[in-house]
Amino acid sequence: MIRLKEAEKISSIEIFDEVARLEHEQVVFCYDAATGLKAIIAIHNTVLGPSLGGTRMWNYQNEQEAITDALRLSRGMTFKASISALNLGGGKAVIIGDASKIKNEALLRRFGRFIDNLGGKYVTAEDVNMSPLDMEYISMETRHVTGLSESLGGGGDPSPVTAYGVYVGMKACAQKIYGRDSLENRKIAVQGAGHVGMYLIEHLVNEGAIVYVSDIYPERVQQAVDKFKVIPVGSDEIYDLDLDIYAPCALGATLNDETLERLKCAIIAGAANNQLKDENYHGDVILKKGIIYAPDFLINAGGLINVGIDYLGGWSKERVNRKVEQIYDTTLDILRLSDKEGINTQAAAIRLAMKRIREIGQVKSAL
Repeated sequence: MIRLKEAEKISSIEIFDEVARLEHEQVVFCYDAATGLKAIIAIHNTVLGPSLGGTRMWNYQNEQEAITDALRLSRGMTFKASISALNLGGGKAVIIGDASKIKNEALLRRFGRFIDNLGGKYVTAEDVNMSPLDMEYISMETRHVTGLSESLGGGGDPSPVTAYGVYVGMKACAQKIYGRDSLENRKIAVQGAGHVGMYLIEHLVNEGAIVYVSDIYPERVQQAVDKFKVIPVGSDEIYDLDLDIYAPCALGATLNDETLERLKCAIIAGAANNQLKDENYHGDVILKKGIIYAPDFLINAGGLINVGIDYLGGWSKERVNRKVEQIYDTTLDILRLSDKEGINTQAAAIRLAMKRIREIGQVKSAL
């Protein structure tokens, strides 16, 4: 197990309490002294199939933060797979450390050995600070990996597919609130100009939206300005803009007490995972403010759809795009359920996801 610093210790009881509260099946701690690997694999639910979720490499402030991230992300993957009608469960892995300093072939292959020891219960793919080349290294030690480059017969980088799903979901929200799904002349702020954010910006600009962009890395903002003529804004300034749509596309928890007090928009729809700091409380706050929120695990599911179909077999760009485009109708279904039941959209989406898991679980238990 990862050794925690004295000031960061949490008891095993607290860890198990959190695992039980979120209903995880298994959490694996991976450590290798030779390569410096410190990783956590969280397997949330495998009722629908093997748990699939990307590996994220991040320089967490402490191990508790990494555990929390792995647990929350893997749970979201369960909902994402279910609501996308994929025969997959939810899992996620995090590797602790600065990717620019520790990432190398040996570390990734050692991580691949840990994945292989799980016997197919967890399948990995790329996530933050990981690439198709990294998946290739991992695949040298296990077949339980997807998202390989197209040159190796895989589905390639899932980022453009994720961005397309967010774009589709955003248009569905516009249809609901404006009566038409055109984003032309809509003021949209994209927070995070990474791989997914940049592809999303391209879709929005091509449709004629007025796009504002912020990122913690100034060079990314400048790249977006140079390529797409967007309007740069500061990382904090973005919360005070008068907008039609706020699109969080960086890390999670940007929808919290402070930001929701400041946000002035009609729609929140972005690619980031775990956007709500507290999914119940902040989901209700958004509902009361009259803002339409597109649940993140619904509209950012394009990447999972891409790698999931790749892993399960029968991948083609046409098949993936058709399935991603179904996000539009599912988003409208969830917005209608939210209206009908008077519940926030996050709760509505989770209800639909869990309904499928229960129904399929009953079918499997009867066999």
